[in-house]
Amino acid sequence: NDKVSLFLMDYANRRRLKIIGYISQVDEHDWEKLASLEDDHYRARVERGFIIKIAAFDWNCPQHITPRYTEAELSALIAPLEEKIKNLTELSDKHERSMPRNTSTLGNGELSLVISGVRQLTPDIRAYELRSPSGEPLSKIDAGSHIQVPIMLTDNASGNEAQHWRRYSISSNPNRTDCYEIAVKRENNGGGGSIAVHQQYQLGLILNCKTPQNFFSLVKTADDKTQQAQIKQNPHVVLIAAGIGITPIKSMALALLHQETKTAIKAGSNEYTHEEKSQQDHSQQTFELHYAGRSEKDMAYADRLTRQLGDKLHLYPSKSGVKLSIEKLLKQHVSTKKISDTQFYFCGPVAMLTELKNTAKALGINADNIHYEQFSVELNETAKACELTLTQSNLQVAVASDQSLLDAVLEAGVEVPFSCQSGQCKSCVVQVSPIADIQHLDNCLTEQERSSGKMCLCVSRPKGEGLMVSL
Repeated sequence: NDKVSLFLMDYANRRRLKIIGYISQVDEHDWEKLASLEDDHYRARVERGFIIKIAAFDWNCPQHITPRYTEAELSALIAPLEEKIKNLTELSDKHERSMPRNTSTLGNGELSLVISGVRQLTPDIRAYELRSPSGEPLSKIDAGSHIQVPIMLTDNASGNEAQHWRRYSISSNPNRTDCYEIAVKRENNGGGGSIAVHQQYQLGLILNCKTPQNFFSLVKTADDKTQQAQIKQNPHVVLIAAGIGITPIKSMALALLHQETKTAIKAGSNEYTHEEKSQQDHSQQTFELHYAGRSEKDMAYADRLTRQLGDKLHLYPSKSGVKLSIEKLLKQHVSTKKISDTQFYFCGPVAMLTELKNTAKALGINADNIHYEQFSVELNETAKACELTLTQSNLQVAVASDQSLLDAVLEAGVEVPFSCQSGQCKSCVVQVSPIADIQHLDNCLTEQERSSGKMCLCVSRPKGEGLMVSL
């Protein structure tokens, strides 16, 4: 059927022309005819040519034509949008110029991983799936592990690019060996690391990372090598996450869920003796997850965890009027009279961590039952400048009030091992006098180690103006 009708609309003048005719397509090899049909003012690419032989036309009544914008009115309306597009283009060009020169590989770590997937979890949180470039299985990790990934940052003073490292928790199921997943929240007012990740990390980019480490593992109360250990009493676990702190906590929840499922399957298969099954029924490890955020749309993995954990998950979207009370939560567990067994794991803002530790102390909860992770430690606003005397190096090192002891020692040219820089790994532990008055801010030393004069250079500092350190 070669019949065709066209409606030509003139909204500005509220007129409509209807054309009726017969249409035929110009042969794609008839270049002369196609050229004759070209319109210099037509901006789109011409794909096909048609000729319509008009049989009739008609002007329709304008009373039902809704007035539309004139070209001048439309130009005025889109002018601000065009200006915004121009500004965004300039910003994009600036960011592109700051990208590393070689965008196929990045970093000089010992573990090569390729970005095989990118997902936008929330408006400002993006997940990156990392796999072996050769497809080989990755090393199995424990829940709570993190990985150091490379980024390129531009020095504001020199304008030169340099490689830096950033640590991100591995949020995927720790039982998976096909990939690691990290989730990165873009912090516009941060140190630039998260912005660099969002700008530089693209599908296919190979990252030469550092091997995963774990300073925030679940407490192991049983030896998995023996059947008797598997039915040993396990403590109840309370997982607490706020904001992007869900990343290591999610991994822990999945590990505990896997262990729970595994235990249930084994119990149902009659592998336990009657006595062992009776013991196991009373010793199965239980857990719950409390997750706080601004709103559910801002809470990464909330939908997935809801499906996986069911009633073990408790969400606290503050914009909906549901707020997590640390004090109320801890008091609930104190009232169960099982607080000596319950293990608490937390990852979130410093203020909430401080509240957790203070409340736990006030309720008499053993400090060894409180576990937490923080990738950075904010210097205490009351911190004062001090001076270190390095007894082995015979050096005096001045430490500014806004500087860590570790940074000051490294600037002085003294080599000292370090890793996490957040008081969790013990790499930078040094010996000081047992009677020295120290403000300990680490999360790795026992009270016995602290009383013997051990101190973490990266986060702790003397309360006085001077300190002798065995370095």
